[in-house]
Amino acid sequence: MLKILIVEDEFISRALLMEMLAAHGVCHVAVNGREAIDVLRRSMQSGGGYDLVCLDIMMPEMDGQEVLTEIRNMEREFGLSGRRATKVIMTTALTDSQSIMKAFTEGCCEAYLTKPIDRSKLQATLQDLNLIP
Repeated sequence: MLKILIVEDEFISRALLMEMLAAHGVCHVAVNGREAIDVLRRSMQSGGGYDLVCLDIMMPEMDGQEVLTEIRNMEREFGLSGRRATKVIMTTALTDSQSIMKAFTEGCCEAYLTKPIDRSKLQATLQDLNLIP
């Protein structure tokens, strides 16, 4: 079972992702970027971490790009790399190529899905990331 963090400020999107991912593991939620960083830091400090983070790009307080950068910084701090690193799927309504390239090149996310999230695309992405069979 996966340990999944859904970082999403919009209730409907959060609820849909939880429903789609619940069969694959334990889902926790954060409603903004600051809360996500706090949750992730505590998890990494306790030796756990998350297998998957679904991260919205447009959020209050701290956007998804900033959170992604901080996730990668924390992983370096706690010595989490390779297979132990968190898989991050950016989820957003943004479809412009600049946002997509920034997520991959600057933040090193593993995947990018546009809203509304399609269940079959999410499943395929989880399989591509070797998170599910």
